[in-house]
Amino acid sequence: MTYKTIISGHLEFGSNRSYEKVMSMLDHRIENYYKNDVLIDIDEVFQEDTSTMDIPRLIGQASDKCFRNTVSMVEMIMQYAVAGTVHIWKLEGGKCLEHHKLEPSSDKAAIKSFLKGRELIKAGKKKEARTSFSKAIEKFERHALAYERRGHINFLLNNIDDALYDFNKSLQINPNSPVAYFGRGTIHMHRGHFAEAEADFGAAAKGSIPHQPIYWKARREKGACHLELSQYKEAAFEFKLLSNRKFDKSDINSAFKQKDLFNYGRALLGLKEFDAAIEAFDKALNLKEEQEAIPKADRLLYRGIALQKAGKDGYRNDWQLAADSGSEKAAQLLQEG
Repeated sequence: MTYKTIISGHLEFGSNRSYEKVMSMLDHRIENYYKNDVLIDIDEVFQEDTSTMDIPRLIGQASDKCFRNTVSMVEMIMQYAVAGTVHIWKLEGGKCLEHHKLEPSSDKAAIKSFLKGRELIKAGKKKEARTSFSKAIEKFERHALAYERRGHINFLLNNIDDALYDFNKSLQINPNSPVAYFGRGTIHMHRGHFAEAEADFGAAAKGSIPHQPIYWKARREKGACHLELSQYKEAAFEFKLLSNRKFDKSDINSAFKQKDLFNYGRALLGLKEFDAAIEAFDKALNLKEEQEAIPKADRLLYRGIALQKAGKDGYRNDWQLAADSGSEKAAQLLQEG
């Protein structure tokens, strides 16, 4: 039986010497141990001039044995890498059966500093984590992941220019990183540069797959940019996908169902599809409060607007409830008649 497989990742080996060791090991191991039954063609993904392995996305079909061989081979490669991550998925009928996230974990200074920074983030120690990521970069200047993580921390600390610098550096080293594109898009959005943000969120979605939470996070922010740009057709496309998607409770995207329905309704309002907008706002109002909930007053305000534009009764009642909940816009609409 064969399965659909996806491989994506980028590894840095740091020196010609380490790169040559990898290639020497692989040539022998692939032929004698794996009997050439692996998914990766080393001639296509290894770059001698940069001492890297780069796989933007490799889609294939593999048996269980071939899949296991490939995972084992990448695990072997990791002992020579200084930085990077490789994801390997096995899928059947659109369902993820296995997912391996492989990364370096040796005693090399750059690796230890990076891993320490990641643990410090989990502990909520942002400034200390930033220092660790800076040390990782000092030890190995092409550490795209360290730049990306430091950029995230700088953004949280409101060091916006520094964050932009870090995300740009990360993308210069690894131009296929969805997380770095997402980070840079967040900065553009923060600054009100919605066209630039939309492009970055689009790149983040393109560089990931639907089995990764960032894929849907990127589509959500892409849709929000389209709304800001009054590109309602494009916004509706994104939020319809998000509204129809069933996320596991463990997925961060599961907390945005209400927000996605609300923004879908806003996009439909812009398209003058009022009945469909009312339906979306109804669903948003019927959902229980979530982590990323839209204030009930706003949901009532917009459903009232959709009801009025559709020529239906009930809009003043929605506006009154919204005004009672503190919506100044709803109170203004009531006064205007």
